[in-house]
Amino acid sequence: MTQTLTVDLGDRSYPIHIGSGLLSQAAELIPIDFAGRQVYILADINVRSFAEEVHCALEPHAERVQKLVVDGGEQAKSQKQLEIVLEWMMTNRVDRGSVLIAVGGGVIGDLGGFAASIILRGIDYVQVPTTLLAQVDSSVGGKTGINTPQGKNLVGSFYQPKAVLCDVETLKTLPERELKAGYAEIVKYGLIDRPEFFEWLETYGKDVLALEPKALTDAIETSCKAKAVIVAADEREAGKRALLNLGHTFAHALEAAAGYDGRLLHGEAVSIGLICAFALSSKMGLCSEEDLSRVRAHLQECGLKISLSDFDPQIEEDVERLYDLMLGDKKMDRGVLKFILTKGIGQAFVSSDVQQEDVIEVLKAV
Repeated sequence: MTQTLTVDLGDRSYPIHIGSGLLSQAAELIPIDFAGRQVYILADINVRSFAEEVHCALEPHAERVQKLVVDGGEQAKSQKQLEIVLEWMMTNRVDRGSVLIAVGGGVIGDLGGFAASIILRGIDYVQVPTTLLAQVDSSVGGKTGINTPQGKNLVGSFYQPKAVLCDVETLKTLPERELKAGYAEIVKYGLIDRPEFFEWLETYGKDVLALEPKALTDAIETSCKAKAVIVAADEREAGKRALLNLGHTFAHALEAAAGYDGRLLHGEAVSIGLICAFALSSKMGLCSEEDLSRVRAHLQECGLKISLSDFDPQIEEDVERLYDLMLGDKKMDRGVLKFILTKGIGQAFVSSDVQQEDVIEVLKAV
C-alpha cells in the first residue's frame, strides 16, 4: 500500500510517495509528462540496480534516458563532482525540457538537486532517496548544495523537486550503520515538537531499525509529514524551518573536523549533536537533566554515537577548533551564531543568546 503526502507550496506543491515497489511505478507516480523529454539519472554507485529499475520504468515514456553513476559519500558533494555532473548533461545536450532523477542517499539528492537548480537556470528534477536518512529528511524540502573545506552545505540553493519516491524496499540493502544514522533524523522530529512521537519511538524504535514493515512505514510517514508541515510554513528558513537544524550546528562542525572522510556519517554527527543541544539547554537551565538522560538513553539503546570520543578520542582536546568551525556555519546571521535549544522533549526553539563559554564546556563534557 502506498501512502502519499503533499508538500503544500501552492503551484510548486509536490507529492511524497511512501511504499514498496515504487521504482517500477516511477512513470505513473511522477507528475510529469515524459513524452519528448530527455531524462538524466544521477545515481550512487552503490544503488546501480535501483537506478536501472527507474531507467527501465521511464524509458518507454521518454525521448531518451541516460545514466551517470558516481561515488557516494560526503566527499562526492564537492565542486569538482558538481562540474562533472554539469559537463555530462551539457555534453549530452540537456535542454529546458529535460528532467534529472537523483537516485541514492542524501549526497546524491543534494548534488543532483543543486545541479538541476543551476543548469540552464533550472530544470525539473525528482528525488528517489534510497537511504533512511534521505527518505525522512534530505529529499524533502528543496534544500540542495555541496560542501566546501570551510563547512557543510555552504554553497547551495532552495529548489523544490517535482516528486519524492520513498521505496522502502531499497532500505533492505542498507548496512546497519547507515540505518542507524538515518534513525537519528527520525528521533529529531520527536524532539522538535512531537513528544508523543518520541515516546512512540522509545517503544517501537528497535522495530523501525529491524525494518518491521508497519513500524518503518509509520516512522517515515510521520517524519515526512512533520517536515512537510514546517517547509510549507517556512520554505526558505526565515523562521520555524530553522528548528529542523536541532543538533545540526554541532553536527556540521563535527563533520567538518572529520574532513568528510567516512569516520563520521551525517546521522551519527546529528546523534551527537542532539545530545550536545540538550546538554547545552540543560546547562542554561532551560530543560531538565531528566530529558537529557532520556534522549541519551534512547540513542544509546539504538546503537548510535552519543559522545565526541565515540568517533575520535583526540577531538576532546581541540574543542576550541570545533567552536571556530561552528562560526562558519550557514546559520550565522550578522555575526551571531544561532542555536536550536529546547525547553524539553518536543519544545525546541531558536536562540541567539548563547555564550561561547557554555558551548565550550558542553563540548568538553559531551
